[in-house]
Amino acid sequence: MIPATMEQLDQVRKECRTMVRKRATASAGSTLVPLPGTDVIADVGMLMQLLPAINNKFGLSQKQLDGMDPETKSMIYGFVMSIGSKIIGHMVTKELVVQVLKRVGVRVATKSVAKFVPFAGQGLAAALSFTAMRYVGNKHIDDCYEVVKRMIEQRENTDDHSNCSSEQFL
Repeated sequence: MIPATMEQLDQVRKECRTMVRKRATASAGSTLVPLPGTDVIADVGMLMQLLPAINNKFGLSQKQLDGMDPETKSMIYGFVMSIGSKIIGHMVTKELVVQVLKRVGVRVATKSVAKFVPFAGQGLAAALSFTAMRYVGNKHIDDCYEVVKRMIEQRENTDDHSNCSSEQFL
């Protein structure tokens, strides 16, 4: 369900940031596995769980949007399009996650190479992994937050106008 107030929205954002921090820490830990590519595979798997969980918390999963009235759904998709998100309200697939990871591709590639440099390389790879996962997760949170914030503002504006028009007749 979409948060109805800014207080609820801020609470959802806080909960989602905690989820992202935990997954980013797990992503950093996955760089310690010395097999090539395991960290990237782990990141894809984590994002395939994390991104839909964030959508769900904000009330913006594909299933939740399918259950909305056409007017509300249309308004939300308009906000989503203006933000440019390809994740909100869509099924999160492996291909979609790979596209998202391409945005932070330099970090991912550097992380994969850096972990084979003795000592400092693993620390650098872990830091890059944490940063990349946190960036992707927090960017998605910010996008979801903005969509719901616009919905709340739209509702408040609609309520204000309906109150004004009824007051004019009194």
